[in-house]
Amino acid sequence: MFETLHKYLLEKINISDEQFAIMKSFFVPKKLLKKQYLLQEGDVCRYIAFVSKGLMRLYRIDNKGNEYIIQFAPEEWWVTDRESLYSGKPSLYNIDAIENSELLLVTRENLTIAGEKVPAFRELEERLSQNNIIAAQKRIHASISYTAEEKYQEFIKTYPRISQRVPQHMIASYLGLSPETLSRIRKYKSN
Repeated sequence: MFETLHKYLLEKINISDEQFAIMKSFFVPKKLLKKQYLLQEGDVCRYIAFVSKGLMRLYRIDNKGNEYIIQFAPEEWWVTDRESLYSGKPSLYNIDAIENSELLLVTRENLTIAGEKVPAFRELEERLSQNNIIAAQKRIHASISYTAEEKYQEFIKTYPRISQRVPQHMIASYLGLSPETLSRIRKYKSN
């Protein structure tokens, strides 16, 4: 698990083996089976998870049973409920494994300490937070401005490695489309 994190960090920042050893001490490995929860609605989020292997999703189910997927997190992505993590309030979301997954978990406190000990990591964390805000804005813009076809194209661009790994109904949920509409778009694109 740690090899994936090491490779990821080497691609993003200048980090020595000694600094990585320091970083490694703040993460806790966790394996989840398919459909197993990392976080359930109503619980307080305690961790930020780095996906070393597998595929996770962050989602909400409304009182009518409709599912709304907020984020997919494949290998080398991070997933958490930031609002719950930083406020200490119960989460409105669930995070579970779409595939058997291997994660590296870090608490908010340990993330701060790791950033103090390895300044390049703190800079990476700041970039990731900025990217998260930008991605949220783009997602809002797409949901209010894009056609169904444009939403699907943006999905493929954002998640090129997982479109074949995720069931169609989950992609439709993420895009805010019916499975039938998504099926029609995919059929049209393949012709």
